[in-house]
Amino acid sequence: MARTPQIIDQWGNPVSVQQLQKEVAAPTLGGINSVWTPTIVSGMTPLILADVLRSAARGYPDQFFAMATEMEERDLHYAAVLGTRKRAITGIEPIIVAASNDKEDETIAEAVRELVKAPHFADDYLTDLLDGLGKGFSVVETIWDRSGKEWAPERYEWRDQRHFQIDQRDGRTLRLKSQGDMNGMDLPPYQFSIHRPKLMSGLPIRAGLARLAAWAFLFKSYTLKDWMAFLEVYGMPLRVGKFGRGASLEDRRILLQAVRDISSDAAAIIPKEMDIEFIEAAGGSGNAVFSAKAEYLDRQISKGVLGQTMTTDDGSSLSQAAIHENVRHDIARADARQTAITANRDLIRPFVDLNFGPRERYPTLVIPITENEDIKALVDAVERLVPLGLKVSMPKVRERIGFEEPDDDEEVLATEKPAAPVVVDTQKPSAKAEDKPADPAEKTEPPAKATAKLKTACPHCGGFHATAADERSELDVLVDDALGEWEEDLEPILKPLQRLVERSTSYAQLEAGLDDLIAKMDAGPLADRLGKLMMIARGLGDSGDGRA
Repeated sequence: MARTPQIIDQWGNPVSVQQLQKEVAAPTLGGINSVWTPTIVSGMTPLILADVLRSAARGYPDQFFAMATEMEERDLHYAAVLGTRKRAITGIEPIIVAASNDKEDETIAEAVRELVKAPHFADDYLTDLLDGLGKGFSVVETIWDRSGKEWAPERYEWRDQRHFQIDQRDGRTLRLKSQGDMNGMDLPPYQFSIHRPKLMSGLPIRAGLARLAAWAFLFKSYTLKDWMAFLEVYGMPLRVGKFGRGASLEDRRILLQAVRDISSDAAAIIPKEMDIEFIEAAGGSGNAVFSAKAEYLDRQISKGVLGQTMTTDDGSSLSQAAIHENVRHDIARADARQTAITANRDLIRPFVDLNFGPRERYPTLVIPITENEDIKALVDAVERLVPLGLKVSMPKVRERIGFEEPDDDEEVLATEKPAAPVVVDTQKPSAKAEDKPADPAEKTEPPAKATAKLKTACPHCGGFHATAADERSELDVLVDDALGEWEEDLEPILKPLQRLVERSTSYAQLEAGLDDLIAKMDAGPLADRLGKLMMIARGLGDSGDGRA
């Protein structure tokens, strides 16, 4: 009896199709995989932060993951720039490239296109994969559905990084924490997508952006706390109550309560004999110190996350932002390429293997990142260079402009070709003239004086207008005829120079032959022709036929 072929994952492990429909890393209520995250940022000091980062670098990053989550919750600027970097990838529609032009590969590619077109692919799968940018790695569990004819992801579930433990030998392999196994449980194949953004060489846990921005986050929190305390002290005037020597304890109590009420209620009553003085506190310039420090730390976070500051901070010009935008495009291209590698390995290949069987080549998911193209400059360059002979690929130009290849049955835009000139004789011969045979001796009017006219399409209105065959003056015709024979007129003069160049083997020999060159040049034919042309032009001028 033939055995059903066993599916092997990309790591060589057998895949159990019965296990695929089970949720493996679901959180538990009372176990170690709880969804509730402890708060560690409140009261954090430099010593505590250093201990958190040190523990994460040794392979125990639970506190680091909790801190990274709170950093996105508490720091508006860090959350904004990190979200911008994520949306630079999730906001682009992926492209699926078939393994080949074979019909079967095209069918598989079309099935994958339907997979990535699902709304939860970008909102759940890609977004959750990019959570690894801040924390070093991210894990998404695919919950497969087999209720239909094909295997398809029912949903994608983000899994808390605290529910996994890092292998102490290689620092990369992840295992699911288990209540009864201190080494953790191996992750089953085809169910987990593990994204490790390569932001720097080394261990993934040390490459998260949260680790890079942690110190700026801590110092900024101190800055804001001190700034609030400063505003509380210097933001309102100091209130001093004065009482006389004979004031009783009850009078003093009333005065103290009045001073306190002014702070909260801005109103109080006191005896006439008492006095309250408001003293303005100096030192308001301290606002600039705290503001400058907070803005400096925000700029450092922008540089670390986006690679630039011009598009996120104030005071940038358009040209500066355009230059810095290119750096951000480089980062986005790297993120898109690495995210596509994870999706192809952990989602596209399992989907194809489960539905179409293992293959040598698989369709590829690509997240295209293109820079802003100056369409006007591109069109102007093509319009000028193509008539000069530059060969340009039409598909590549269409791709840079953003136009897709039109289908065969689609209506396309095109310019109408100008109609060919139509010769129309303005003098219609009579019936007798048509019957009369042509007389060879009869003089015919030269083409320049012909009454036949050309009808050409007007490039402005599209209609046809009649124009004379040749409306040039006699002098213009004379000049054109003379310029048409310039090569024959100059040949006796240039021929000796050409022979000298061909005969010379060095620059010195060429220079020595220039002395005798003038005697060999024959300017007679050119002078004779110029003389004849000047005589004809003088005659046209005297007779008046040279006027336009």
